[in-house]
Amino acid sequence: MRSGTGALRVEVGKFLGIDLGTSAVKVVLADENDQILGQASCPLDVSRPKPLHTEQDALDWWRACDEAVRALGAEHALADVEGIGLSGQMHGATLLDERDEPLRPAILWNDGRSEPQCEALEAFPRFREISGNLAMPGFTAPKLLWVREHEPEIFERTRRVLLPKDYLRLRMTGDAATDQSDAAGTLWLDVENRAWSRDLLEATGLSLEAMPRLYEGSEPTGNLRAEVAEAWGMRRVPVAGGAGDQAAGALGVGVVRPGEASLSLGTSGVLFVASDRFRANPDRAVHAFCHCLPDTWHQMSVILSAASCLSWVTQLTGAKDEGALLAEVEAADRPSEALVFLPYLSGERTPHNDARATGSFVGLDHETDRASMGRAVLEGVAFAFADAQDALLSAGTAIESVSVIGGGARSELWGRIMASVLDRPLTYRAGGEVGPAQGAARLARLAVSGEPAEQFCDAPPIAFEVEPDAALRDFYADRLHRYRDLYTRLQGAFR
Repeated sequence: MRSGTGALRVEVGKFLGIDLGTSAVKVVLADENDQILGQASCPLDVSRPKPLHTEQDALDWWRACDEAVRALGAEHALADVEGIGLSGQMHGATLLDERDEPLRPAILWNDGRSEPQCEALEAFPRFREISGNLAMPGFTAPKLLWVREHEPEIFERTRRVLLPKDYLRLRMTGDAATDQSDAAGTLWLDVENRAWSRDLLEATGLSLEAMPRLYEGSEPTGNLRAEVAEAWGMRRVPVAGGAGDQAAGALGVGVVRPGEASLSLGTSGVLFVASDRFRANPDRAVHAFCHCLPDTWHQMSVILSAASCLSWVTQLTGAKDEGALLAEVEAADRPSEALVFLPYLSGERTPHNDARATGSFVGLDHETDRASMGRAVLEGVAFAFADAQDALLSAGTAIESVSVIGGGARSELWGRIMASVLDRPLTYRAGGEVGPAQGAARLARLAVSGEPAEQFCDAPPIAFEVEPDAALRDFYADRLHRYRDLYTRLQGAFR
């Protein structure tokens, strides 16, 4: 129904948020009051067939999405869902043939094979001016150059290129569409003008016909196909444009105004700052992208391995799970005196743009135990975030408040370390651990209701706040110098 102002508003109903992550597909069900009623997930595997290569099968994305929605539907009726929002891992090159069938496994955001192709893109006239970004192997465009050079028969058969979440949309609705925030991470978008760039597409041998239609994240793109709706116990509801995972996660905690920031502790780590205008400063590998709401943009620094480092050291050391390892680290409660961890398990973006950097422990001795290795990993990720923060500040970005999101947001210990290294308070909000899926559900509501985002997308209630610890802050300031020096010393060995 419509309110007295003429704005369409939803009085009843629920909204589904689907987040295609790297390690799992997560779905959440939110009510009209923005409360999470239920959630489900289905895990995904990552293939690393060669050094620097990281891939996933797009068909597995759809299988996991279908299983997660069905699992949620087994616990909660989905018949009164009003709309669906999508978010997903960014940059993944999903190459489809004339029948929209995948031609090869998708090349993921943390794949590092296309470094030479990045150099070719950087030589293209006005490349940084149009894209607003430094060419990095993780982005989509250099991946297509790699395919054109190394798999020419695949390139010739490519009729459409989609981002990961948009492959789910294609299966759900039959529509080839994407949103501005996700498209900005391809290096084919004129980010300031929010439109595909013919020049940048031609630089990789593609045309506009290969690109999905552009939408704002809060716009509807199409409706569920009848067979999908029937399988999920839903009506043929609209699917919103959605967002790249970081923009969706930021929206979920209300990061939409200049100076508001989110710190994402997911598989990767991201420091995301909202802006009301396009602000490009690629020299230190700071990204300048569209936000998922009209006339908004953002900057972000990206570290390629964050919570994935905790998962890795948990498996390496034989701990029962991440929670058990964190409990051991907290029980010991001792900062690492000699042990330093460089968290470059998948290379690094900000500020180094170094696909060949590798994870490293320095300072191992006979006294090193599982708890000390776990602590060093938490600290190493925090040091990487300090580099990310400095890159943004050196670009003139104002950071006024920071909300923590992602699976790593469950650890108060990690928050205390992070706040002390960054020397700033961190805010943890209700539902922050849900991350991008909640932002996707919010976009679903906006697409259906037409509400002004500023009236709905406020920050959720504060669960707790973490202040810097003065003693830890001073200790880590010295350790940060050693961390940075180690990267400089080891850089040659990485290659």
